[in-house]
Amino acid sequence: MSSSSPVQKTKTPVLALAALGVIFGDIGTSPLYTMKEVFGGHHQVAVTPDNVMGVISMILWSLIMVVTVKYVIFMMRADNRGEGGIMALIALATQQAGHNRLKLRFITLAGIIGASMFFADGMVTPAITVLSAVEGLEVVAANLGMWVIPITLTVLLILFSVQRHGTATVGKLFGPIMMLWFLSLGALGIINIVHNPDILWALNPLHAVHFFTNNHWLAFLTLGAVVLSVTGGEALYADMGHFGRVPIRYAWFFLVLPCLMLNYFGQGALLLHDASAVKNPFYLLAPTEILMPLIVLTTMATVIASQSVISGTFSIARQAFQLGFMPRTLVTHTSESEAGQIYLPKVNWALMVGVMTLVLFFQNSSNLAAAYGIAVTGDMIITTLLASLVFHSVWKWSWAKTLALTGVFFTIDLAFFSANVLKIPAGGWFPILVGIVLFTLMLTWKRGRELLYKRLKDDAMHLDSLIEALGVHPPTRVPGTAVFMTPNPYGVPHALLHNLKHNKVLHEQIVLLTIKYEDVPHSDKNDRLIVEELPHGFYRVQVQYGFMDEPNLPRDLEHCAEKGLPLELMDTSFFIGKEILIARRGAPFAFWRQKLFVGMFRNASSITDHLKLPPNRVVELGSQLTL
Repeated sequence: MSSSSPVQKTKTPVLALAALGVIFGDIGTSPLYTMKEVFGGHHQVAVTPDNVMGVISMILWSLIMVVTVKYVIFMMRADNRGEGGIMALIALATQQAGHNRLKLRFITLAGIIGASMFFADGMVTPAITVLSAVEGLEVVAANLGMWVIPITLTVLLILFSVQRHGTATVGKLFGPIMMLWFLSLGALGIINIVHNPDILWALNPLHAVHFFTNNHWLAFLTLGAVVLSVTGGEALYADMGHFGRVPIRYAWFFLVLPCLMLNYFGQGALLLHDASAVKNPFYLLAPTEILMPLIVLTTMATVIASQSVISGTFSIARQAFQLGFMPRTLVTHTSESEAGQIYLPKVNWALMVGVMTLVLFFQNSSNLAAAYGIAVTGDMIITTLLASLVFHSVWKWSWAKTLALTGVFFTIDLAFFSANVLKIPAGGWFPILVGIVLFTLMLTWKRGRELLYKRLKDDAMHLDSLIEALGVHPPTRVPGTAVFMTPNPYGVPHALLHNLKHNKVLHEQIVLLTIKYEDVPHSDKNDRLIVEELPHGFYRVQVQYGFMDEPNLPRDLEHCAEKGLPLELMDTSFFIGKEILIARRGAPFAFWRQKLFVGMFRNASSITDHLKLPPNRVVELGSQLTL
C-alpha cells in the first residue's frame, strides 16, 4: 500500500472517504461523552480554568500518543500480508514462535484474552454511543428524558434486525455522513474557540503535567474517563486490510484528528465560559436552533459507529473459529462483491441481548461509562505485548530498541487500565464478567479440540497398513469417488472403516481430505490444493485456507484434475464422521469443562454448510467417542 502510482493516488481519497464510514465511527463519537464523564461522572473534576486546560491537554496528547503514534504510525506497519487486528497479530507472532511451547502458550492465552476483550467492547460501544446521542433530547426539554431509553432500545433493535440484509447499499452513505459529522465537530469547536481562544494553549503538554501535580489521586482517576477519547483507535489497525494504511492515514491526519481536536478545544472553551455547561458540554456547543438536526445527525453517526463495531465483531468471530478458538457458526454473505460483508446470526442476536441488557441495567451514558474502558485498555495492553514479539522477531529489532518503544506504549496502556480497574464496582465488572465467560469458552474449545484430535489420532489405524491390507485382500470397488474428511491425513478416518465394515465396498477413488487453516489472512490460490497419489486408488489431498478466506470446497476441488486427480463432483460422495462425545471422570480435562466442550461441539454449525458442500452428496457416519 505504500506505492504511489497514479492509480493508487486516484483511489486514495475514495478509500479514505469509505474508511470514514467504517473505522472512524467509534472514536469519532467519543466527544459525545468524554468531557461529560470527566467533569460530571463518578469522580467529578471541579470546573476551573486550570483543570479544564489540564484535561483538554490530557485528551489531546492521548490522541497523539495512543492513536497517532502507537496505532497509525507503528502498529499499522505490523501487518500480516496487509491485514491487521488482534487475530492477524496473533498469527504473525505464532509464525515466528516456531516450536517454542512457552512462547506459543503465551501467544495463545494473550490472543484469547484480547479476543474476549474485543467482544466485550463490542457490547458496550453500541450501548453507550446510541444512548449518548439520544440523551440530547434532555437538552432540548427535560420532560423528553422519559423517552431516552425506549428510543435507544428501538434504534438498537432496528440496527440489529437489519444486519441480515448487510450494509452494501446503506454503507455507501456511511462515508459522506461521517464526513459531515466530522466537519460538524470541527465547526462546533471553532464557534466556541472564537469566544475563548486561550483554550488553544492546552496543546502544551505542561498543562497536563500541572494537572497531575496539582490533583494527584484525582488526576489518576480522571484517566479512567480520558481513555474514552481514544476508544476506537484499535479499529484503525483492525480494519487496515479493507482500505490499506495510506487511505486510513490520510483520513486520520487530514480530517479526523483535526476535527476531534477542534471539538475538544471547543468544549473546553465552553466550560471556561460557562461552568454549568458540564451537564452536556457536547450538545451545548450548538446554537439552540440547530439542536434537533444535530441530534438526528449524532444518532446517525452513533448508528454507523455501532455498525462498524458489529461488523468488526463478525469478522473477528469468523477469524477466531477458523484459527481454532471458537466452534463453527453459520456465516452468511450479505454482498456478492464484498467478501468482508458477512452476517453471523448467533453472534448478532447474542450481541443484541448483551447491548440491550446494558442499556436497561445502567440507564444512562454516565453510568455506562463506568463499564467502558476495561475491555478497551485490556485489548490495548495485549496488542502492545504481542507487538513487542513482532517488533523483535519479525522486524529484527534489538530488545533494547523494542522495549524502549513498547515500554512507552505499555506505560500509557497500564496507566489507563489501572485507572479503569477502580471503576470495577461501578460497572467495570460487566466487561470483565463477559471477558471471563468468553475466555473460558474459547480456552475450553481450544484445549478440547487438541485432546479430541489427539484421541482420534491415537485410536486411528495407520493409512499405510490399511492400503497394504487392501492390496492383499481387495474388497469390491464401485464406480465413483468417495471423499473422507479427516484432520489426520496419515490415519484412517473412522467413517472409512465404518463404511468398509457395514457396506463391504469401496469406491474406485478414495480421497482422504484434510482442511488446514494457515496463520496468514489469505492462502495462495495457486498453492491452495496439494494432491498426493497413493496405491490402489487412494489419494491424500490437503486444502489450505487463510484465516480470512471463505472456504468453498466444491469450488477448490474443481482444480484437482490439474494436480493429477480426475474428479467429477456429480459422481462424488462426501463422507463425514459424526462423533458423539461422552465426558468421563478422570480424564486429563476437568469434568465440567468436558461437559462444556461437549455442549459446544454439539451446537457447532454443520461442516457441510461451512465448506459449502452439496447436502445431497454428503453421508454422515456416526460413532461414540469417550474423551
